[in-house]
Amino acid sequence: MPTQNDPTPIDVVLPCLDEAAALPQVLTALPAGYRAIVVDNGSRDGSPQVAAGYGAQVVHEPRRGYGAAVHAGLEAARTELVCVLDADGSFDPGELPALVAPVAAGAAELAVGRRRPVGVGVWPWHARAGTALVAALLRRRGVPLRDLSPIRVARREALLALGVTDRAFGYPLELLIRAAAAGWRIHEVDVRYAPRAAGTRSKVSGSVRGTLRATRDFAGVLRTVDGPR
Repeated sequence: MPTQNDPTPIDVVLPCLDEAAALPQVLTALPAGYRAIVVDNGSRDGSPQVAAGYGAQVVHEPRRGYGAAVHAGLEAARTELVCVLDADGSFDPGELPALVAPVAAGAAELAVGRRRPVGVGVWPWHARAGTALVAALLRRRGVPLRDLSPIRVARREALLALGVTDRAFGYPLELLIRAAAAGWRIHEVDVRYAPRAAGTRSKVSGSVRGTLRATRDFAGVLRTVDGPR
């Protein structure tokens, strides 16, 4: 993984929809050697211009959806290892090396974050309950995780080879199911989960409606994607 003595870069895919207020904080906090690919998904607040101003590679993905943005970022990435990170400021980019380490060392094929809220109210009850339900269903299918956190690390070519097809909120769930079915070792790492940057709003946990929409997408994936056998 990148260090001051080892400049090998790692691309960081940041799906983005109206995150201009958060991008300066996120992009300046990336560790040395971690290169931002901001995938704009139709922002109207100048997010692409802000990202470019801070030196990020900007990719435009016209198809709306979290999965569409992540997939476009993976296709644009060029490094062996790739990170995916929300662009809203809720995660500290400084924690990425801890997720990179087990994948770079060959101890895991996929490292994912398990959210640990830094304070009361950071993770709304409806979002936490929905995540707990889906995670429990995953564990029943042999995927030993407690969260569906949108911060993760894997090898780019292997990710693309999984053939994840969901282009909406169901993308991370399908990814986990397919990874487990392929025999991937999945390593879960505790990460701090902080409030989003002021001036931004979550498309999932920011409202009960958003959580229900994501849960609907998750349910569709659980019905249609085969897990480990």
